[in-house]
Amino acid sequence: MRVWHGPYPTSSPTSAPLIVARFTKSQCRPCPARAQCTSTADSARTVGFPPRELHDLQLHVRAEQQTPEWKTHYAVRSGVEGTVNEFAHGHGMRRCRYRGQGKAHIQHVLTAIAVNIERLSGLSPAEEPSTPRRPTAFQNYLDQYENPWLKSWRTLGT
Repeated sequence: MRVWHGPYPTSSPTSAPLIVARFTKSQCRPCPARAQCTSTADSARTVGFPPRELHDLQLHVRAEQQTPEWKTHYAVRSGVEGTVNEFAHGHGMRRCRYRGQGKAHIQHVLTAIAVNIERLSGLSPAEEPSTPRRPTAFQNYLDQYENPWLKSWRTLGT
């Protein structure tokens, strides 16, 4: 190997720095796995490694992700991510149709209502009929004066 460099900051300010190892042509050319390793014109290989601390942290987190507790906790997040993905890709929520924060908020709320209606329409009807709502004080008052048409409100589900 010719040179070790780094750690270098990467092009993205949020990604971790890399330690870069560059191999010489004389090291790469006789290697039987060169075609699988590099496709550069000079047949030299450049490899980037994370710093030791980051590598150890990655190993620890990947091992933790295999535990049942982590998978149970992540199941909630995966449901939320699926919903966000549905909004972004299925309903075009990456761009607003209207200008202004108020109008954008209304667009988001109405889209969320539409998605909920769409999801609810796919559910099977409940096995048991819903229980009638308890009458309100106003309905009790109207019952005293025998207004029968308002009693139909009680047959609606909660």
